[in-house]
Amino acid sequence: MKVLPPDKSEDAAQQNGQQAASSTAVGKEDLFVGVNLSKKNVYEQEGLLVTYKLYANPRKANVVGINQLKLPEFEGFLTQEIELPQNRQLVLENYNGKNYGTFIIKQAVIYPQRSGKITIPSGSLDVAMRVQMAAARPRSVFDFFEGGGYVDVNKSIPISSVTVDVKNLPSGKPSSFSGAVGNFTMNSTISSTNVKADEAVTIKVTISGTGNIKLVKNPEVVFPNDFDVYDPKVETDIKTTTAGSSGTKTIEYMAIPRFGGDFEIPAIAFSYFDTKTASYKTLKSEVYKLHVEQGETSAAAPVVSNFSNKESVKYLGKDIRYLKVKNIRFVSNNELFFGSFMYVMCYLLPVILFVVFFIIYRKQVKENSDLALVRTKKANKMAVRRLKNAGKLMKENQKEAFYEEVLRALWGYLSDKLSIPQANLTKDNVEVELAKYGVDEALIREFMDILNTCEFARYAPAQTSDAMDKLYEQTVDAIGKMENTIKK
Repeated sequence: MKVLPPDKSEDAAQQNGQQAASSTAVGKEDLFVGVNLSKKNVYEQEGLLVTYKLYANPRKANVVGINQLKLPEFEGFLTQEIELPQNRQLVLENYNGKNYGTFIIKQAVIYPQRSGKITIPSGSLDVAMRVQMAAARPRSVFDFFEGGGYVDVNKSIPISSVTVDVKNLPSGKPSSFSGAVGNFTMNSTISSTNVKADEAVTIKVTISGTGNIKLVKNPEVVFPNDFDVYDPKVETDIKTTTAGSSGTKTIEYMAIPRFGGDFEIPAIAFSYFDTKTASYKTLKSEVYKLHVEQGETSAAAPVVSNFSNKESVKYLGKDIRYLKVKNIRFVSNNELFFGSFMYVMCYLLPVILFVVFFIIYRKQVKENSDLALVRTKKANKMAVRRLKNAGKLMKENQKEAFYEEVLRALWGYLSDKLSIPQANLTKDNVEVELAKYGVDEALIREFMDILNTCEFARYAPAQTSDAMDKLYEQTVDAIGKMENTIKK
């Protein structure tokens, strides 16, 4: 049982010979949204918890529902939202000497992507609440029955802006530092140190800890030059709670040696900035010494070693060709290929093709130099790729992941199409930029509706598969219309 201290406002009212519920007016201190930051001074890429909490005076403001939520955009931050339970209840809390019924609206761990003062802008919350009429007898905050001197009203609550002071990371960054901030450990293993040529060697690196682990780049593993190296396989297991983002990131590096011998793989280095000690720390693995035996396939073909590359291979005993002395046939001048039309075309055609390819190549180089134009042309392809992932999530009935993927597809598409970095995108400047391109107002509103639906979906009751199907089709149709409107 949780027992709160006496309410200051109630004590003051009783001293004046009044009852605490004598007034029906709902003031700013009776119903408001608090924005709580776990820290206001952080380093770049250091995570902090932001909590939006509704405070309601139980004697004056009986909130029965949320009509509309307009939370601000976290511009300049990477956001990891915390999943809240669907059946959340009002929790009694004493705040500034007064007792309130509180309700968490949203929680997220945010990572600043640049230094300086970053302001999280204001927002608003529209709620439906049941208030007591002037002549009615006071009732509890948990009384949801109609009648008895109560009336339902709608109220818009402003949400204040907050500012975070983000400090630059100190100088003296190690060469192996790639932006990891937090507290991490690293472990590495190798599949085998004795293999045969053409057999795969796998090095597994596991990074664990708390911080911006999702943004951690893969450490560099330097394999010998005679190894065929493949793209690493990455697996992540990350969980975001009020304590921050924590988990593991596992990277598997695979390479195949082509020749026998003794090789050395240098130590793998991983550096991060420790926020607790405000210093850089470097973790290193052991040096792996690898012995490669000559494989059966490679042994069948004698090879002269010490070449500059693997292609400079010479087979012994096959470098002499003898003159042909039998079955000789002489050809008349009329049958000679030299000087004929086909002979001339063999020279002329490559020259023509070279000129054509050179012109096409110069045109492509000129277009590729315009990065904004390249991003604009690829905007639709990237959006289609992300929407395919959203379609898979929809079939698996992963509601939150589906809406998050659709949001990522829309913001990425708008960023590429309008040549605006995602960190600078807001709904307001998107509407302005689309209007500049001559996009119809109805199409702009359709994009805004899709964005709002995705943002509010996780706070609404569970969505049906039909709702996700409809949103998916609406998103594909809206991007198609936008492609026909903005053509670059």
